[in-house]
Amino acid sequence: MSGFKVITLTDRAADRLKTIMADADKPIAGLRVGVRNGGCAGMAYTMEYAEERKPGEDMVEDRGVTVFIDPKAVLFLLGTEMDFKTDKLSSQFVFNNPNQTSACGCGESIAITPATPDRLAAAGATA
Repeated sequence: MSGFKVITLTDRAADRLKTIMADADKPIAGLRVGVRNGGCAGMAYTMEYAEERKPGEDMVEDRGVTVFIDPKAVLFLLGTEMDFKTDKLSSQFVFNNPNQTSACGCGESIAITPATPDRLAAAGATA
């Protein structure tokens, strides 16, 4: 999939990540994104500071931010857009994921099906 990014960032997400990483206690190489089992819908997104790239991780550079993708999460995250939204009561990162099939009512966990070529084509992703 040459030229295809596993995940992309909106301007709002990139700006917020740059601000957060600039305020970190130690040098940060980027953001590590993955998924884990858990929650009422079965899975949840994970995000953490990354001091370095781990073996096997995909690396995406988008809008001046480096994102490392946990190798176990790649098929679940293909085609995802990460955004940052603020409303009257909260501000949070939001994952617009074409592989997500449902979410729980609390918004903390999701159900994700691994990416397929048909779903990627429907989402407008090109190889």
